Amino acid sequence: MSKNKYLFPLILVTSLFFLWAFLHNINPILIPHLKKACQLTDTQSSFIDSAVYLGYFLIAIPAGLFVHKYSYKKGIILGLILYATGALLFIPAASAQSYTFFLVALFIIASGATFLETVANPYISVLGDKETSAQRLNFAQSFNGVGAFVAPIVGGQVILSGVEHTPEELKRMSAGQLAAYLQSEASTVKIPYLVIGAIVIVLILLFIFTHIPDVKEDDSAVESHAPGADFSVSVLKHKHLAWAVVAQFFYVGAQVGVGSFFIRYSKFVAGMAEKEAAFLWGSIAMVGFMVGRFAGTFFMKFIDPAKLLSIYAGISIILLAVGLTTHGNVALYSVMAVPFFMSIMFPTIFALGIKGLGEETKIASSFLVMSIIGGGIAPLFMGLISDKTSSIQMAYIVPLICFVIILYYGVKGHKVVKA
Repeated sequence: MSKNKYLFPLILVTSLFFLWAFLHNINPILIPHLKKACQLTDTQSSFIDSAVYLGYFLIAIPAGLFVHKYSYKKGIILGLILYATGALLFIPAASAQSYTFFLVALFIIASGATFLETVANPYISVLGDKETSAQRLNFAQSFNGVGAFVAPIVGGQVILSGVEHTPEELKRMSAGQLAAYLQSEASTVKIPYLVIGAIVIVLILLFIFTHIPDVKEDDSAVESHAPGADFSVSVLKHKHLAWAVVAQFFYVGAQVGVGSFFIRYSKFVAGMAEKEAAFLWGSIAMVGFMVGRFAGTFFMKFIDPAKLLSIYAGISIILLAVGLTTHGNVALYSVMAVPFFMSIMFPTIFALGIKGLGEETKIASSFLVMSIIGGGIAPLFMGLISDKTSSIQMAYIVPLICFVIILYYGVKGHKVVKA
């Protein structure tokens, strides 16, 4: 009976993993969509990633402090309220055709997702028997993988209209025709985000009226679970950690950059329609990312994690070099293969970075989590390069450079230097 009392709360908390995966993986759809609907440059469209990752960067520590002071349940409910609010704000943003309004809504959704992610991982691990905590967390993480490939496929079908006018065709439209076209494009997000908002509101009600056990970590660990309590840059004196923070910054930048502009890239190198590109990204690249996680875990039984990280970074560099210098299906499938090799990088860099840090591990983890701001910066540089060169293909030099930094970390930067 004691085990059964955790079953429904476990199901509810597991559902949260899908929500933040959906947020991150819908961006490759929103970027080309809002670029078209709001008449943006590539640089301006990259602010979509910036708004999301800035939310994570600014809210991560406040979220951790809130949860530490109050409870897991209150942290989840506040996160869901923010998520639903941001989703519903997409409706007036679309009516106003205001890109700034969209960015504010995305920041609010990301703030909510930050609360959810801050709560869900540790809560799943303590919700039940300690012996099965790893199994529970792995099961919950599988829903993160589901969100990763569902978001671009579903988003591509219900948000992208498939209507792609050339600049010349837009210029030939009358003012009324152009306004009607842009409004119809902007409005395609209304129903999807209304549905998302409604689903999240149902989750809020379920969490409010469901008894969520307020389980506690061991007393000896409680103090170290408070982000910011002993927050100090002195922990960066450990060179392998400092390099891990740098590597994680560039990794997340590479991951976000490769996916965010893929639909634009596929149009440029292969003349592919947006809906088809969105489907390929979800069904091949993101499934590859998910399979790569399992394959990488298996390979690590035989290959040192740092060595495998180096091999995967080197392969990613080669694939992006092909993507930069060729056209057609060769370029397209080279870029789509990259997520398979990216799959192990975040957890591997994280694990290598906190190696041997003892009591400083929690502080080190805070820096590694905050380094995901790289996902909001790399796309900006990609947008700038695309706008300056009129080639979104050339912009993929940015993730290539990011993987060079990761290769260095895998070869040398990860090594623990004894004081």
